[in-house]
Amino acid sequence: MSPSSTRYFAVESSEPADPISGQVPKKLRYGVGGTWKASATATYMPCYDPSTGAVIALAPQCTEAEVAETIAAAEAAFPAWRDTPVGVRAQVLFRMKGLLEQHLDELTHLCALENGKTWDEAKGDILKVIEVVEYASGAQHLMKGESLMNVSRGYDTVRYNEPMGVFAGIAPWNFPAMIPQGWMAPICLVTGNCMVLKAASYAPQCAMRITELWQEAGLPDGVLNIITTSRNEAEIFLRHPAIKGVTFVGSTKVGKHVYGTAAGNGKRVQALCEAKNHALVLRDAVIDATAARIINSFCGCAGERCMALAAIVVENAIADDLVARIRDLAGKLTLGKAYDKETSLGPVVNAGHRAFVTRWIDTAVAEGATLVLDGRNPKLPAGCEQGFFVGPTILDRVTPEMTCGQEEIFGPVLCVKRVDSFEEGLAVMNANRFANGSVIFTESGHFAREFARRTDGGMVGVNVGIPVPVGVFGFTGHKQSFFGDLHCIGRDGFIFYTETKNVTTTWLSRVEHPTRVSTWDGTMTRG
Repeated sequence: MSPSSTRYFAVESSEPADPISGQVPKKLRYGVGGTWKASATATYMPCYDPSTGAVIALAPQCTEAEVAETIAAAEAAFPAWRDTPVGVRAQVLFRMKGLLEQHLDELTHLCALENGKTWDEAKGDILKVIEVVEYASGAQHLMKGESLMNVSRGYDTVRYNEPMGVFAGIAPWNFPAMIPQGWMAPICLVTGNCMVLKAASYAPQCAMRITELWQEAGLPDGVLNIITTSRNEAEIFLRHPAIKGVTFVGSTKVGKHVYGTAAGNGKRVQALCEAKNHALVLRDAVIDATAARIINSFCGCAGERCMALAAIVVENAIADDLVARIRDLAGKLTLGKAYDKETSLGPVVNAGHRAFVTRWIDTAVAEGATLVLDGRNPKLPAGCEQGFFVGPTILDRVTPEMTCGQEEIFGPVLCVKRVDSFEEGLAVMNANRFANGSVIFTESGHFAREFARRTDGGMVGVNVGIPVPVGVFGFTGHKQSFFGDLHCIGRDGFIFYTETKNVTTTWLSRVEHPTRVSTWDGTMTRG
């Protein structure tokens, strides 16, 4: 956005104040071609502080014309950005890294405020943006192609990796900074493409504020545009001829639609979807250390992450002891305002999602699961009574026919499945249709190796409860957790956002080249 433009929001004194906070909510704008504009829509979605229930912002559900406007702005900016040397593009990312570090506390607070992550979790959300910006800054090396001199007599071939045009990023609400501004924007932009981000209407402010920082870092107008809109208007991204590819993160149902529709319209697609990550806990596991990692894995980020450890498969020999230890640790978690640094379990994103999670707990009890710990009506500190909290919940003796153990709940809910052996446990885990992450807790090198080799999970942890690799390796979900050919970030990210061009060259000489040209024009090496 140009330095003289308005901010990503306005506070209109004529609007009524929120009854909980007493503050007038921000009225958010959309960013297009270097300016922040007020939408012509009559429909705005409330954005909450989930710790208190106060409405802190109103996100416009932008019109079809406004979506098309952002695409047109990106398309217009592409030729000049494509032709900017990759080293110059990387310098924007170097400056961006410094700005993100400079504004780390501000962004951390904003993330905790709009999403409900605790302070440390929200800080991690921002640090993961910095991680990918650092990685993408190496584009001069990572975009390099390949060459072979004298591939046939007198002929040389060079392969280049080139930007493609305009990409769309459709982001969820659960990581409002990391996913749009870490997984999507940095590699897309540094490779010379332009992007339109559809930020999540529930929690769009981190992505918008970071978009302001991109401009401060020197990103040209129109290279990155950002909008909030409904699912109906977002359909344009899947069909518009100027969009070359789509990165989507969200539910499996919608991900299948995005993948099928966008790919059917000739676009590249990476669709990162739901999960039901399992851990296999063998009888030789170190109980206390394992329990601590399980608590972090299913309660961290209030369970609202596709790498949450939503189910454990435990050998019967230690199941009672482990469940008791997990219950004890869960009881020590401190619920409270997400931006209070003493809080260890924050709220879920809004009232609708709280109802979704608690309905799953109701379903689990109705299906016959043993309710070891019930988080449906947690005790809350003063000021949080109208917040959207779910306490840690443990469901024991979950059996294969129970849907609670098969589907993503996306809250601080742990399903415990009991087995008698490694083989039985691995079979239970691999029977699930999702395969983002899988974990084993054991001190046995044999079983750890067998597990890593035979699990369906795309990201595997050995005594690591959240086995998300650092950005250089990428995010590699499998089965119905991912639809596409090239995964997010890592080396795959650079391949996804570029296309290859092979250039074969020879230099004509009357002495070296006959006047008659063969069918293969000299590139055949077998006679």
